[in-house]
Amino acid sequence: MVRTKISTIIIHTAAWILFMSFPLLFMNQDSSTNANNLQFSWVYVQFPLVYILIFYTNAYYLFPKFYVKKKYILYTLSLFILLAAVMFLKPFDQLLQHNNASKRLGPPMPPPMEQQHMNDGMDRIHEEDGRPVPHGPENNRHFDILSFCGFVMVIGLGTALSSIKEWQLTEKRAILAEADRANAELSFLKAQINPHFLYNTLNNIYTLSITGSPDASDSIMKLSNIMRYVTDEAQANFVTLQDELDCIGNFIDLQKLRLGKKVILNYTTTGNPDGHQISPLILMTFIENVFKYGLSNHEEAPVTIAIDIEPDKINFFAQNRIFKNRNEQERNPGERRDPTTQKSPGDERTGLGIKNTKQRLDHLYAQKYSLKIDEQQELFTVKLILHS
Repeated sequence: MVRTKISTIIIHTAAWILFMSFPLLFMNQDSSTNANNLQFSWVYVQFPLVYILIFYTNAYYLFPKFYVKKKYILYTLSLFILLAAVMFLKPFDQLLQHNNASKRLGPPMPPPMEQQHMNDGMDRIHEEDGRPVPHGPENNRHFDILSFCGFVMVIGLGTALSSIKEWQLTEKRAILAEADRANAELSFLKAQINPHFLYNTLNNIYTLSITGSPDASDSIMKLSNIMRYVTDEAQANFVTLQDELDCIGNFIDLQKLRLGKKVILNYTTTGNPDGHQISPLILMTFIENVFKYGLSNHEEAPVTIAIDIEPDKINFFAQNRIFKNRNEQERNPGERRDPTTQKSPGDERTGLGIKNTKQRLDHLYAQKYSLKIDEQQELFTVKLILHS
């Protein structure tokens, strides 16, 4: 990492030194003194500073701030403002004018007497005609093509540099997301679809089949759909939101088979999922956490799970009471839980699924998500917003 930064600094420095030597090609090479005067002048220093400022402003602020976030109008407007500043300053034209002025090493020699009389005569003629007498060159109002070309060059190079960096960052995120997705699948199979869940579900299905309940075959199909979704369909970084909702619905339906009378479940989905995509198993981790820690056969256990779908974002909300195992409380009466996982420090299964989920959110959604996990008055609350 350090070597990469050093090499980047060296490359940038060499490039700007080469850029600063470019104006020397347009100088009058007849006088070495003239070259020295130019190189040590403020105009010569100002010339690269203008383009250095434009280059890094575009590469490290405007492009990632506006273009990457698809704010094309603001990005274009910013470029026009920079262009207007360049055409107002005319750094290249100012440099050439300074070079031409520096050719005169001393004050100009006075003209001969004959030439002076001729100039006086011309002045009188102009005065008699009513035309103004010219005094020196007129203001330079021509289009500074060289300054414009320099602007286009630094903007193009800065945009190309930022595009390459953004592409590399996207590739890196994809690789990390793939690794995290594999870890998430593994942790889901080990923790969420764990032997206890399978045992309880199969035991409930067996009871349904013994009693001849028509729900037995439906429960088997739902369990099969969950396993197929986890092992097959969730291989991609993103799936349709409807597929994720189907998996969540099947999971909750199977959990209902073992819920006692003390559990008050409120699960709702609102909005249209069509056209939305989501990373697989992102929501499932938090939902499994609710059923893992928020159920009780002795006290009222309200459980709320709400998914609200808007055109540009997905809102997820989950809340439950926290119940510790009674035997665990007796063994560790003063032990406190980790608010982010609802676990105690002695629990070996330390919410690996939530940790992996946070990493996947960072890699797949970057700054396009908001996650708040809070524990207050024995209530565990999760609020997740996924922006499109």
